Parts: sequence; C-alpha cells; structure tokens
Amino acid sequence: MTIKKLDNLIFNTSYEQFDKAVIEASRTTPILVDFWADWCPPCTMLTPILERVVHAYNGKFLLAKVEVDDGHNMKLAGHYGMRGFPTVLLFIDGEMKGRWHSSKPEHWIKHFLAEHGVNE
Repeated sequence: MTIKKLDNLIFNTSYEQFDKAVIEASRTTPILVDFWADWCPPCTMLTPILERVVHAYNGKFLLAKVEVDDGHNMKLAGHYGMRGFPTVLLFIDGEMKGRWHSSKPEHWIKHFLAEHGVNE
C-alpha cells in the first residue's frame, strides 16, 4: 500500500504505514496527525482549518490524515487512547508531543503549535 499524497504538505496514511509515514518522518519534520471520520461533523469543520494552517506554515510541519473507519485504522486510534473524533496528535522527533480533540479555531491551533516549538 502506498501513501496517498493530497499535496506536498498533506497526505493520507494508515495503520500499516503509520510507523514509517509519521513516526520515522517526524524525526526530520513535525507531523500533525488528524484522526477523522466522514460521519463526524466536527471533523468536517476542522479539516479546512487544518489545511489553511499547514499551508500558512509552508513546510514547517506536515499534516497526515487518518480515516478511522478505513481498514485497521481504528486499531491505531485505540493504541493512542482516543475516545472521540476528531483527535489530533503532534509528533516531533519520533514521539507524540501533544494532542487535542474536537474542532478548534485557527488561532488556537497556531498557539498549540507555537507551544511545541513549531512557528509560522
């Protein structure tokens, strides 16, 4: 299975690819991972906000998308103790450094990133 790139800053990933696509890749570039589902209204509200932020930062971090209803991806959500969606995790240097759940406004996300050393 290959990683589907949506553009140069946003890509879809899955349970089978997560270690390479997110954990290993975060050793060079921070990666924000959005766990989402089609049936989740807050997920659809958050998507355009995350896309605006990742493009505004122009490569300072990447955005990985994990559709929780696709294949084994719910196992991945369970591994990280998720109880609701959307849940967003930040990986830096191969480790999860922060998380939030629910939709958030753009200024909140930028503050979250800055708190973890990812600046615009």
